[in-house]
Amino acid sequence: MTDTTADTPTVLATGGTISCASDSHGDLVPTRGIRTLLHDAGIPCSSVTARDVLRLDSSTMGLADLDALLTEIHAAQEHGPVVVTHGTDSMEETAMAVDRLVGGRVVLTGAQRPADDASPDGPGNLRDAVAAAPRIDAPSVVFGGRTSPAYGVRKIHTTADVAFDAPTILRPAPLSVAPVPLDGLRVDVIAAYQGADPAAVESALGAGADGIVIAAFGSGNVGVLADGVADALADGFPVVVASRVPAGGVQLVYGGAGGGRSLARAGIRPAGELTPPQARMELLCELAVKRAQLLR
Repeated sequence: MTDTTADTPTVLATGGTISCASDSHGDLVPTRGIRTLLHDAGIPCSSVTARDVLRLDSSTMGLADLDALLTEIHAAQEHGPVVVTHGTDSMEETAMAVDRLVGGRVVLTGAQRPADDASPDGPGNLRDAVAAAPRIDAPSVVFGGRTSPAYGVRKIHTTADVAFDAPTILRPAPLSVAPVPLDGLRVDVIAAYQGADPAAVESALGAGADGIVIAAFGSGNVGVLADGVADALADGFPVVVASRVPAGGVQLVYGGAGGGRSLARAGIRPAGELTPPQARMELLCELAVKRAQLLR
């Protein structure tokens, strides 16, 4: 007999704009649960397995929240593909963690307009995500009629319906096929800018950071942060350089004290076309896998 449940998606709700409605002050807060979201999308509850796992604004998600979500996704994958409703603010970070530590048929979606808007986009996005989940073979974001790979996806507009896109980049093999804890690790993002504090890297490491991502100038120059980066590398801390420029990625070609090429010789790692938050999440996942291997 054919297992008819093998491609029945599990829908996990975490809050975000898709679940938001206005409170008595007119503020948007995540109040609607998954059953209401399915009803609004015209998806029969009998056609999916669904549950609320979080109910928060994704800008407030911490690593413990993300660990809990990854565990839920991994468990749900035993029964088929998984759809996650998620806030757009940090969706690209969760998408990276899902890709690196879980993999498989996982779709993230959400909304730009709240559930009580006169023309909400969440119901259509949720319908598209549920329809796409059985057909994909790697974690993806389905949003505004577009399907993007989770690896490298980023929010490209604060209000437009087509809110996410991803550059065409090579997706490396997942680091793990089961989640490992991220909580307890710390990777700081430090911005390079005119007048930046040269001691910023030292301050971050002194506060307990396990690694650093530099949101660098242009193709990967770190400017006055160079001495701190060099010291961190010499002390064995991983340092990744990502560009603050939206397109083109990191090209470590410049010399000089703050030049990317000089620091590449010292061991700095380029993030390619990943954004600084994505590079941070990838490094966190790498550190989490190494920590788990050491504890075995």
